[in-house]
Amino acid sequence: MQKSLNVTTSLSLALAINLVGLALISKDAQAQMYKWVGPNGKIVYSDTPPPANAKKLGSKSLESSNSLSTSNLPPELAAAVNKNPVTLYTAPNCGACNEGKNLLKQAGIPFTEKTIKTNDDVDKLKQVSGDTTLPFLQINKSKFKGLDSNEWRSALTAAGYPETNMLPKDYRYPEPEPAAPQVATENKNSDVKPQEAPKPKSTSPTGIRF
Repeated sequence: MQKSLNVTTSLSLALAINLVGLALISKDAQAQMYKWVGPNGKIVYSDTPPPANAKKLGSKSLESSNSLSTSNLPPELAAAVNKNPVTLYTAPNCGACNEGKNLLKQAGIPFTEKTIKTNDDVDKLKQVSGDTTLPFLQINKSKFKGLDSNEWRSALTAAGYPETNMLPKDYRYPEPEPAAPQVATENKNSDVKPQEAPKPKSTSPTGIRF
């Protein structure tokens, strides 16, 4: 039986965020997150540079510290991580999300966790998955909404992950990170005012509904 959590919120901003690749990269490699005002007056977030005529608001270097390291993994497991990286989207107080994390850890699956806590995070989740169902699992380009342990296990096996836990005892999972990383604002006194969105009806400070 599939277990899931639906998260809904008012659209606060029109976001255009491109997925940051999770393939193995060197420790010195960096990605960049940019923030600018689009032609319709709304703020745009992306990991690609803004158009030359766009009003740039900020940028942030995204260190690869949270990239999954495969240096100390068995060859079979390292090959699966490099070819088919796993990303899990979760939210606080989501029981199915916790079950999903435990399933992956018990199976010895290295994964990156993306948390949904803010309106921007929710918008990012909608962009990636198409709706707000959690947990949301992504294995390379394959997407799975809600927790279905049998479906997840079959997909992981098909992606080349060993059926038995092969993780070294000293392996440490990377810390969870926001689905939509915050970027620094370069011009706090900018006269450009992004279009305001209606306030969410939820009583949650972030507008996230469970």
